[in-house]
Parts: sequence; structure tokens; C-alpha cells
Amino acid sequence: MNRRPNANEYNPYYETYVGKVGDGNILSILERQETEMVSFYESIPTDRWEYRYAEGKWTPKEVLLHIIDAERVFSYRALRVGRADATPMPGFNQDPYVETSAANDRTPASLIAEYQAVRQATLALFKNLPASAWDQLGTASDSPVSPLALAYIIAGHEIHHSIITKERYLV
Repeated sequence: MNRRPNANEYNPYYETYVGKVGDGNILSILERQETEMVSFYESIPTDRWEYRYAEGKWTPKEVLLHIIDAERVFSYRALRVGRADATPMPGFNQDPYVETSAANDRTPASLIAEYQAVRQATLALFKNLPASAWDQLGTASDSPVSPLALAYIIAGHEIHHSIITKERYLV
């Protein structure tokens, strides 16, 4: 899948993420990201995993689990839309997910392993979507969305949080 999603395939809010994704086959981008993310998170020093750069901000453990949770939500949406389920899907509030995640009680290795498992499941879903499913439109958060847009949102969301993590946690 080499085409980028059109603006009518996602809510303008998500341009923040879609715009961060480079050109190329989105499946290849998602595969490459997995390798890069694992390497990046494995390089985080032990003393930085529970660091907060300001009060109320997430730790790197919480950021990684947020990336995992969001990918699950976005890939679930892609499954539903790709299978022509026209039932509108509600939005999701990320804050309660993070607050109840107990991410800081986990080891970095367990979070990295979960990230890899989720990414592999996401890739299996996208690699096996019929060509016609990529352009289907469904509704999530009261806006149209396609599986193609959701693949870009997953990739861009990860890029967004990786940049923040590098800039604010590893200085």
C-alpha cells in the first residue's frame, strides 16, 4: 500500500500524526518502526524508565504502554472498518488508560515484549486485509476513517511519542 490517505479519510486532528509519516509502503514503515522502537527502548537507561520531566507527565513506561494501548484501539477500528462494520465507534480517552495501567509496576522487558506482540498482530491484520478494504470508510469519534488512515495514524502516533521521549526524557 503506497498511497497516503486522503484528508477525507480521517479527522483533521490526526494530521499531526499522519503528517509525520514519510513516503513509502505503510506496511514496510510499520515493520521498520518495530525494529527501531525496540532498539530505542532497549537503550533507555534503567534510571530513566520512571522519570517524569514535569509533575503529572507520563514516564517512559507509561508512554510505551500508551503507544501499545492506542495501537490496539486503532487496529481494532481498522478491523471493524475493513470488515464493513458500519457501526459508529466512540472515541477513547487516553488518560484513564494510563492512570489505570500500572505501567510503572512492570519491567521494561515486559513492556517491550508486549509492544512487539501488538505490532506483530497489527501487521498480520494489515497484511491480510483485502485490497478493497483499505479504502472502506467507517466512523470513529464522529468522523470518517479508513484502515489506510488508521495505519498511518498508528505509525505517526508512535513517531510523535518517540520524538517527545527523546527530547524530554533522555536529556
